[in-house]
Amino acid sequence: MQKTEFIKAVAEKAGDGVSQKQAKQVIEAAINVITETLQKGEKVTLTGFGTFEVRNRQEREGVNPQTRERMIIPATRTPGFSASSTLKEAVKEKEPAA
Repeated sequence: MQKTEFIKAVAEKAGDGVSQKQAKQVIEAAINVITETLQKGEKVTLTGFGTFEVRNRQEREGVNPQTRERMIIPATRTPGFSASSTLKEAVKEKEPAA
Protein backbone atom coordinates (compact mmCIF):
# COMPACT_ATOMS: atom_id res chain seq x y z
CA MET A 1 0.00 0.00 0.00
CA GLN A 2 1.39 3.38 -1.01
CA LYS A 3 0.93 6.64 0.92
CA THR A 4 -1.89 7.88 -1.35
CA GLU A 5 -3.76 4.59 -0.94
CA PHE A 6 -3.19 4.78 2.81
CA ILE A 7 -4.61 8.32 2.96
CA LYS A 8 -7.68 7.25 0.98
CA ALA A 9 -8.25 4.23 3.25
CA VAL A 10 -7.92 6.36 6.41
CA ALA A 11 -10.40 8.91 5.06
CA GLU A 12 -12.88 6.12 4.28
CA LYS A 13 -12.42 4.43 7.69
CA ALA A 14 -12.84 7.75 9.50
CA GLY A 15 -16.32 8.06 8.02
CA ASP A 16 -18.41 10.98 6.91
CA GLY A 17 -17.00 14.43 7.29
CA VAL A 18 -13.33 13.46 6.81
CA SER A 19 -11.98 14.31 3.39
CA GLN A 20 -8.86 12.85 1.85
CA LYS A 21 -7.26 16.28 2.19
CA GLN A 22 -7.95 16.34 5.94
CA ALA A 23 -6.71 12.76 6.35
CA LYS A 24 -3.52 13.67 4.47
CA GLN A 25 -2.92 16.67 6.74
CA VAL A 26 -3.37 14.56 9.88
CA ILE A 27 -1.17 11.71 8.61
CA GLU A 28 1.60 14.10 7.53
CA ALA A 29 1.40 15.90 10.90
CA ALA A 30 1.70 12.55 12.72
CA ILE A 31 4.71 11.55 10.61
CA ASN A 32 6.33 14.93 11.31
CA VAL A 33 5.78 14.58 15.07
CA ILE A 34 7.33 11.09 15.02
CA THR A 35 10.29 12.33 12.96
CA GLU A 36 10.94 15.37 15.18
CA THR A 37 10.71 13.25 18.33
CA LEU A 38 13.20 10.72 16.95
CA GLN A 39 15.56 13.54 15.93
CA LYS A 40 15.63 14.55 19.62
CA GLY A 41 16.64 10.99 20.51
CA GLU A 42 13.32 10.23 22.20
CA LYS A 43 10.99 7.35 21.46
CA VAL A 44 7.33 7.33 20.46
CA THR A 45 5.08 4.61 21.87
CA LEU A 46 1.68 4.08 20.29
CA THR A 47 -0.07 1.64 22.61
CA GLY A 48 -1.53 -1.28 20.69
CA PHE A 49 0.61 -0.51 17.63
CA GLY A 50 4.30 -0.29 18.51
CA THR A 51 7.29 1.83 19.42
CA PHE A 52 9.45 3.99 17.17
CA GLU A 53 12.95 4.58 18.55
CA VAL A 54 16.46 5.62 17.59
CA ARG A 55 18.94 2.76 17.50
CA ASN A 56 22.70 3.22 17.58
CA ARG A 57 24.63 1.01 15.19
CA GLN A 58 28.22 0.40 16.17
CA GLU A 59 31.17 0.97 13.88
CA ARG A 60 31.89 -2.22 11.99
CA GLU A 61 34.08 -3.67 9.30
CA GLY A 62 32.63 -4.25 5.86
CA VAL A 63 33.71 -5.08 2.33
CA ASN A 64 33.30 -2.89 -0.75
CA PRO A 65 31.49 -5.25 -3.17
CA GLN A 66 33.08 -3.67 -6.25
CA THR A 67 36.72 -3.75 -5.14
CA ARG A 68 36.54 -6.41 -2.39
CA GLU A 69 38.51 -3.95 -0.28
CA ARG A 70 37.92 -4.03 3.46
CA MET A 71 36.53 -0.80 4.90
CA ILE A 72 35.27 0.61 8.17
CA ILE A 73 31.56 1.46 8.23
CA PRO A 74 31.14 4.30 10.73
CA ALA A 75 28.76 4.23 13.69
CA THR A 76 25.36 5.71 12.94
CA ARG A 77 21.93 6.39 14.38
CA THR A 78 19.02 4.75 12.62
CA PRO A 79 15.26 4.69 13.21
CA GLY A 80 13.75 1.45 14.43
CA PHE A 81 10.28 0.08 15.02
CA SER A 82 9.15 -2.62 17.42
CA ALA A 83 5.62 -3.92 16.91
CA SER A 84 3.43 -4.33 19.98
CA SER A 85 2.16 -7.75 20.97
CA THR A 86 -1.35 -6.59 20.04
CA LEU A 87 -0.26 -5.81 16.47
CA LYS A 88 1.73 -9.04 16.21
CA GLU A 89 -1.29 -11.09 17.29
CA ALA A 90 -3.62 -9.24 14.89
CA VAL A 91 -1.29 -9.98 11.98
CA LYS A 92 -0.78 -13.59 13.04
CA GLU A 93 -4.51 -14.28 13.26
CA LYS A 94 -5.34 -12.95 9.79
CA GLU A 95 -4.57 -15.27 6.89
CA PRO A 96 -2.80 -13.62 3.92
CA ALA A 97 -4.81 -13.14 0.73
CA ALA A 98 -3.97 -15.71 -1.94
